[in-house]
Amino acid sequence: MNFNTNEKINQVSENTLVIGIDIAKHKHFACVVDDRGRVLQKSFPIFQSRIGFEAFYERLLALTQAHEKQEILVGFEPTGHYWMNLAAFLTHYGIPFVMVNPMHVNRSKELDDNLQTKNDQKDALVIARLMRDGRFSYPRLLEGVEAELRNGATLRSKIQEDLNALQNRLIRWLDRFFPEFTQVFKSFGKMAYAVLEKHHCQWTFKVNHRKNSSSCIAK
Repeated sequence: MNFNTNEKINQVSENTLVIGIDIAKHKHFACVVDDRGRVLQKSFPIFQSRIGFEAFYERLLALTQAHEKQEILVGFEPTGHYWMNLAAFLTHYGIPFVMVNPMHVNRSKELDDNLQTKNDQKDALVIARLMRDGRFSYPRLLEGVEAELRNGATLRSKIQEDLNALQNRLIRWLDRFFPEFTQVFKSFGKMAYAVLEKHHCQWTFKVNHRKNSSSCIAK
C-alpha cells in the first residue's frame, strides 16, 4: 500500500504540471498546481464541447512553456458519465489522466477554509493537491470488444430492472382486482400473459362500448 502511494507521489516531479478538474455537465473547472501544491493557474472553465477541449489543450501547451514543465498529469472525479468525453480527448492526445476518489475530495475541502460547501473552482484545487499527494488511481478505459461487452451487460441489467418493475406492478394490480389468478397460474408464462392480454382487450372493449352507448343516449 505504502509502496504504491510512493510510486504515485514520485510520478509528480518538479517537471510535472498537475491539473485538477472538477467535472460537470456543461462546464468543467480546472486548476493548475506544481509538485509542491503551489497554484500556477487559478481555476478556469472548460466547456464540454470539441471547441472547449481544443481551447483547453492550447492552454496546457502555453502553461507548460510558461512554467518550463515537460510533463502533464490531469486528474478528476469519475462523476457520472460526464468525464468520458474529456477522457477520450486526453487519450487521443496522449495526455495521462488519473481518477480521484470523491470521498477524499469531500473530506479534504475544509482544510483550507473549514467549509464543506460545494464549489467547482475550489474542488478543482482540492483535486489537484490530492493528486500531488499521490491520492489517485489509474483508470482502465475499455475499447473494442471489451467496451461492447460492458455496454451490453449494462443494457441487459437495465432491461432486467425495468422488467422486474413492470412485473411487480402487474402483481400489485392482480392482487387488487383478480387475486384468484395466482391460484391458477403459479408463474408468469406465455399462457398466463395470453390470458391477461385477452381479458384486457375484452375489458377495454366493454369500457369503450359503454362510453359510446352513453354518448349516444346523451345525444
